[in-house]
Amino acid sequence: MLSLIIALTSPTLAGGESRYALAQGAAPGLLRADALSDADNAMAEHGSAPLALLPRAQEMVVVVPARKLSWHRITLPRVNSARLRSALEGILEERLLDEPQNLHFALAPDAAPGSSVWVAACDRAWLQAALQTLEAAGRAVARVVPEYSPLPAGSSPAMYVTGSPENAWLVRCADDGVQTLPLGPAVPAALGLDGNEGPVMAEPAVAALAEQVLGRTVRVRHSAQGLVDAARSEWNLAQFELACSGQTRLARRARQAWTQWAESAAWRPARWGLAALVAAHLVGLNAWAWKERSSLQAKREDVRSVLLQTFPKVPVVVDAPLQMAREVAALRQATGAVSNRDLEPMLAAVAQNSPMPPTPSAIEFTAGELTLRGFQPPPAGASALTQGLATAGYTSQINGDAWLIKPAPDANGGMTPGTRP
Repeated sequence: MLSLIIALTSPTLAGGESRYALAQGAAPGLLRADALSDADNAMAEHGSAPLALLPRAQEMVVVVPARKLSWHRITLPRVNSARLRSALEGILEERLLDEPQNLHFALAPDAAPGSSVWVAACDRAWLQAALQTLEAAGRAVARVVPEYSPLPAGSSPAMYVTGSPENAWLVRCADDGVQTLPLGPAVPAALGLDGNEGPVMAEPAVAALAEQVLGRTVRVRHSAQGLVDAARSEWNLAQFELACSGQTRLARRARQAWTQWAESAAWRPARWGLAALVAAHLVGLNAWAWKERSSLQAKREDVRSVLLQTFPKVPVVVDAPLQMAREVAALRQATGAVSNRDLEPMLAAVAQNSPMPPTPSAIEFTAGELTLRGFQPPPAGASALTQGLATAGYTSQINGDAWLIKPAPDANGGMTPGTRP
């Protein structure tokens, strides 16, 4: 996934140019021991530009400078999410230089109630204004990460020197927090540096000054590489009042997952396999549909042939089954033959399926429907009669002491074969 990473500094809010880096694979949790060279390889572009001219990417990550954050270690209280913000204010009130209600808090990614966790604090109005400025410029922020964050327990400290020769800063990251001090002769004594600390990385503009003040060799790291390393942090400062809604976060994660699947080289074999599977299914479905159409057309031709052979006088074949039924009915009517819609076959079906049927008090017959009134066979006989009539092609309906019998409709919605229209 291509990520646009920008440094959240004062020029960004004032409409000036913002430092940015455009990198591949700057996803959370990808920071490794070789992050320096890896970040350099992953970076596609870096520089400075106004918000309107920043390049486009699948996601945008903003980096909060180290001097804008303070870090505090606390035991996370066991309270529900609605009361957590108030609980943090009460715990940190004595440690903060500003009023807690004016600050924004963010918990470490692995925060669990009852455990010791890190809490980042920064000016809420400043961060909120920055995010609103980006949103107004049409830049949707996916994550907000700190420039530097405390290291896991047991990690060796690391130091970074940033800025310019006139305004250089030293950032020390360790498992006891993050300290940010102006780089000067008093820094080694203030931090208790004895030369056995971890590696020191410095931006090109302040590398010589860092070696002079600290008295040791430093590794040169471009500021854009620092942005990429920060974007790989598991931290996300967009919490509490600055957090997106659950639906927005879900949509954003789905969009990021889709982008990664659609554009990542690692997923290319899966994409090709899925495309081949879809193509095979489409070819198979079309072949099956062609076969079924051919079979159906052959059956239609057979029915049409039977109609023309049986009734050569039919001028045009439009609906062969319907025309066949009409011709058969007309032939039966001309010869005087009966059909299952006539009274005699209906009475014969009742007599055949009820060996000792009760004598009905009245018989009514109209339009292929036979009604037997006062006809009440015993329960066992009624069940046998119903099943027998169904086998013979009739439906029966009991209404009080009357039975209504009529031919059952066939599968085409008409009457059973051999019926008279």
